[in-house]
Parts: sequence; C-alpha cells; structure tokens
Amino acid sequence: MSSGIPLRKRLLVRLIITSVLIALCSVAATAWLAVQTTTRAIQEEQGQALADDTDILRQLSGYAATHPSWSGVQDTVRRLSATMGRRIALTTPDRKPIADSAKSHTALPPGAAATVDPLHTDTDSEPGAQLSGIDPRAVGPYRLTPKEHARLDVLAKKRQACYRRNHFETTLSWMPSGRPLLTDTGKTVRDDQAVSECEDGQVNILMPTEQTAQDELTRIVQECLRRKHVARPSSQAVYLHFSILTPQPQFDLGEGTAHGLPTATGTKSDECLTDARREQLDPDVAPVAELFLGTGDSAVPHFDMSNSNKAKIVGVAGLVLALTVAVTALVATRLVRPLRALTLAAQQPPEQHVRVPVTTRDETGILALAFNELAERRERMEAQRKAMVSDIAHELRTPLTNIRGWLEVTRDGIVDPDPELLASLHEEAVLLQRVIDDLQDLAAADAGTLTLHREAVRADELLEQVAAAHRVGAEAVGIKLRRAVDAAPSFAGEGAPWLDADPVRMRQALGNLVSNAIRHTPADGTITLSVRRQDDGQVALEVADTGSGIAEQDLPSVFDRFWRAEKSRSRRTGGSGLGLSIVRQLVAAHGGTVAVTSELGAGTVFTLRLPATNPPVDAEEDR
Repeated sequence: MSSGIPLRKRLLVRLIITSVLIALCSVAATAWLAVQTTTRAIQEEQGQALADDTDILRQLSGYAATHPSWSGVQDTVRRLSATMGRRIALTTPDRKPIADSAKSHTALPPGAAATVDPLHTDTDSEPGAQLSGIDPRAVGPYRLTPKEHARLDVLAKKRQACYRRNHFETTLSWMPSGRPLLTDTGKTVRDDQAVSECEDGQVNILMPTEQTAQDELTRIVQECLRRKHVARPSSQAVYLHFSILTPQPQFDLGEGTAHGLPTATGTKSDECLTDARREQLDPDVAPVAELFLGTGDSAVPHFDMSNSNKAKIVGVAGLVLALTVAVTALVATRLVRPLRALTLAAQQPPEQHVRVPVTTRDETGILALAFNELAERRERMEAQRKAMVSDIAHELRTPLTNIRGWLEVTRDGIVDPDPELLASLHEEAVLLQRVIDDLQDLAAADAGTLTLHREAVRADELLEQVAAAHRVGAEAVGIKLRRAVDAAPSFAGEGAPWLDADPVRMRQALGNLVSNAIRHTPADGTITLSVRRQDDGQVALEVADTGSGIAEQDLPSVFDRFWRAEKSRSRRTGGSGLGLSIVRQLVAAHGGTVAVTSELGAGTVFTLRLPATNPPVDAEEDR
C-alpha cells in the first residue's frame, strides 16, 4: 500500500526529519545560551555591573537620610542582596559591623566600595545632590505634619484645577518633606496672563513646621558668621529666603538692618550656610557608614573552547541526534500502523462495512472509534434507505392498485361508475396525493429549502384553530377534543404567549399530532391541547391523549420515517408513517424541539417547545 507514496511524503520520514531539525535547533540554542551565560558571568565578575552598585549606594543613602540610626537596615540589606545578587555589608568607620547579607561572617574586602553619608553624599547617587553634597531626601525638621500636608495638598489641587481651566496642563508630585510641587507637562503652552489668576501664593506659604526650621537655621548661620568675623559696624543684617521650588530649603544672603550684622557674601557665607544645614539635619540622619560589596565565595565558571571541548560538544550533539532518530522511528511506527489499517479499511467496498481494531487510547485510537461509528451509521443509513424505498413503494402501490383495478372493471363494463365508486377512487387519489405531499415536505426540509412565512402568532389562538379544524372528526368517533382549562390563569397579567412562526406550518404540525391522537384513542377518550410559558423563555405546546400509548422501547423510533406502532400497515390503524417525521422537521425549522412521553394503556403526550417572541405593537394597544 505504501509503495505508491513518495518517500519524502511518507509520515514516518517527515516525522524523523522534523525531529532531527528540532534536535539540531535545541543543541544550537543550548550551546549559544551556555556561551552567552558564561560571557555575562565573566563580565559581571570583571566589574560590568556598576549600575547595580550605584543603585545599592543610592538606596542605602536614602535609608540613612530618612532614619536617625541603622538599627533596622538589616532587612533592606538582605533585600538588596537578593535582588542584585551581591554580598552587601555595612560597618562603622572603625569596621564595627552594622549589617551583613552573608549568613557566615567571612572576611571583608580590604577596602570599602563607598562611604554612606547623606550629609556628604556622592554627587551621582541621587539627582539634586550636586548642589550642596547633601542628599535631598534628608529633610529632618522640614518634614510637614499630616495636617500641614493635607492643607497644602488641597491648595495645590485647587491651583492645578485653575490651570486646567486655563488650558495649562501640570502634574502634581510631592517633595521628600511632603510639600506639593506642580510642574509643567510640556503638552501645552503656558499663557502667563491667562494663568496669573491661579498663582495666588497660597501654595507657597511656609507652614509652621517649616517656619520653625527656617528660624533655627537662620540662628545657626548667624552664629557661624559671627565666628568667622564677617560682621561690620553697619546696620546691615542677614536675610535668609526660603524657596519652595526645590526639594530642600535654599537660602540666599542679602542686605538688611537687623542685629547690626553686615551683608554676608563670598565663600565664608556659603560655607556657613552648608555647615548650618548639616548641623541642623545631623540628628535626623544615620551616622556615617562604610559600604562593602562582594560576589560571595563561588568561583566564576570559565568557558574554554579548546579542541577537546569542541569534540565533547560534537559527541553530545551526535548522541542526541541518534537518540532522537531512534525514538522518533519507534513512535512513528506505532502511529503509522493504525493509520494504515484505517486506510485499508476505508478502501474496502461500502457493502463490507469493515471495522478497525482499536489498539490505542490516544488520538489515533479515537480516530479508529470514530471510523467504526461512521461505518455503523453508514450501515444503519443503508438499511434505512432500503426500508424507506420499500415503504414508499408500498405506500404508493396500494392506492394505485386500487385505482387501476376499479378503472379496469369499469372499463370492461363489469361495474357502473356510480357516485360511490367515484368517491372511493377520489379517496384513494387524495391518499396518494397526501403521501406525495408529505414526501415533498420532507425532501424540502432535508435540503434546507423549506419556505417559512413567519409572523407573530398568538399561541392560544393557534391551538383554538387546530381544535376547531379537528373537533368534528373527533366527535364523529366519540372522542372529546378540548383545550386545557387550567392554562388560561397562567396568563393573568401577562397575556397569552406569542410565537414568531409560520401559522400554516404550525397548524400542519399540530394537526398531524391531533390526527395521530384521534387514530390511537378509543371512543369516550379525550384529547387535550394546552400551552404554557416556560422559565427559559420558550413556549410549550402540548397534545395529550388517553389512547393506547407507545411501548417504551418504541419511543426512540417514533419520529422515524414510515414507522408505525401497528406493524400491519392497516389504513384503519395508521397513516403513511410520515406525519411525525414532518412534525419534527417543521419544529426544527422554527428553532424548536419536540419530545414525547407515553405509557401503555394510559396515553401519550407530545410537547413542542418553541422560542417565545414579543407581541406586536397593535396587539399591545388592543390589550
């Protein structure tokens, strides 16, 4: 069987080629990843992670700037060590340990990596520190109280809203001290004249905390100036102006007339200002500490691309390829074997109905099960087709034989064409026409060409029309045909349910059920038509009788074509056997379902479930 398939198109060959390609890609990717990982490790060992070291220094300086001691820094050191993959240790200037990320206290490097001092910080550790060498996160006595912060926050948001009304966009942020700061987003052009009304100076006022800290700083600066002997016997004084536009208080020295001190200018005044700030912040920051960074005791792997290592790589790659090919060949053979069996079975003549043995429980086994089920369905359909052809021939032969026989005897003059004979021939022709019409309806439903003329139909009126059409025939054989009296109260306050359906087709479906019930209900029996609204938004139409009922084993076959509970095919006990099949097709065309329940000797109930719809507007107005 496989000899006609080109080698390159065989499943086994394609699986092996795919596996080999995957193995090659895996080996190449693994080798590349090993080289890249080793190269990066060597670069980090040689000092290529300076950015991480700077970040460590920045975070530890921030901790020192916001804490008066190092007592709680151990958790921060361990977190930074886990994040950066470095050993981090802090000691006092005389090498007394403060915190260490290493579990065992191994020897520290001979020299510290940096000094952590927020009052004399590295100019690259934090933006803003270049101005004075003081970490801008060290605010000390300038930190606002929660009440002051809340007040300034309200004023800042009020100013931001004013800016926005004047089409000037800003962003609101907070300084380390808790003071709000409005900055231009750069998305709009500031119109100074338009936004001048927003700048009322309320956000710029000093809070009591800031005023107290400013007064203290002024005092320290003045004492420093006196110690440096810069005073002159004139009526000039030192003015210290607070700036709210920077993260820290900034002071300028200008002319004044208080305390008999001269104008402070030059290098000495700058030194006094910086020294005063450090003196004021010193109680609120952690003491100076030495920072040590290390890589631990593990050695850095060394990757040597020597000839021996290349040979090892080639050998391992070859072994991986060999194992890949062997395993793929084994697995592919097991996969191909049931597929070949399926192909062989599918190539057999349809009348043989070959079954395939199911040897696995994977996708191939499921495919084999599906093939066997398909073969069984095809066998059943073939049997049904043969039975249907026989049934159609029987249904058409009987009326045609009767019509032909009576016409021949009439032609030979044996029987006169009286009205009774003509009525009998007409009845046979109507029966023949009914069978042909039923077959045409089923063919249209199977082909999907069944035409429906949908409109809003009131369910109770539909049942009333069906009952009126069959009441005379039912009463003629002593059967009561009625509507369920307990259905009407369920519509109180809601109105009867409505259907979006073809009224002619629905009367045909319900009429088939009523006609079937009349044939199988004895005299003095009852046929009840009812309708009810269901919770799932559907409408249930029921046709219940007190007839002979249907055996439980026959219920699955009720809607099959040409099926009859009475196998004798007598015209007195059954119709053509197509009525219930037509009912199922018509209900399915409307998007509904049909079900049957029955009990021998008690009766049968057919239930049609159809989607409900809203009543038309004119019907709502009439109600």
